[in-house]
Amino acid sequence: MMDRRQALKKTGLWAGAAMATPSFLSLLQSCKNESRLEWQPVFLIEQEARTISTMVDMLLPRTETPGALDVKVDIFLDTVFAKAYDKEAQENVRAEITAFNDDCKKTYGDVFHQLSETDRIEVLKTSEKTSGTFNKGVWGVAVGEQQPVGFYRSLKSMAIWAYCTSEEIGKNVLNYDPIPQEYDGCVPLSEVGNRWTF
Repeated sequence: MMDRRQALKKTGLWAGAAMATPSFLSLLQSCKNESRLEWQPVFLIEQEARTISTMVDMLLPRTETPGALDVKVDIFLDTVFAKAYDKEAQENVRAEITAFNDDCKKTYGDVFHQLSETDRIEVLKTSEKTSGTFNKGVWGVAVGEQQPVGFYRSLKSMAIWAYCTSEEIGKNVLNYDPIPQEYDGCVPLSEVGNRWTF
């Protein structure tokens, strides 16, 4: 099985790095101080929040490194939906979560977070196969007209981006150099090690 670091290196998320604006980064930093016991969603209703939390936990579970819930990815996503999305985008998020849970009910008999782990894995495998994909990019810009990728792929992309840019992962899992030195554009990958945080 591929370990978490290798999976992060190979993920197609990095098209989502375009989200790395100061406003998004400040939202991410504000989430690190929230207590999970006291956290109340500011946008999502309870079932939606449980769906998102369960999904990000399954996509990025705790292993030898912290998982998505450890770095509060679900809280970050709720904050983004509340503070960075306009009303139309918020309504779309709600509709997509509802449609996702409706599909789970039709196929497996219940909403996503209430399913057995085996059924949730099957839901994610199916979503991975049937969801759209992001266009390949050059220097962070997608090539060609990007078609909608759907709820699952969008959520996965945002979750991995939030995870990789969290302080805990940026400093303790990925390589981190707070004061970059000289640029060397031709270093063998074997010497670099982990993907560098940004």
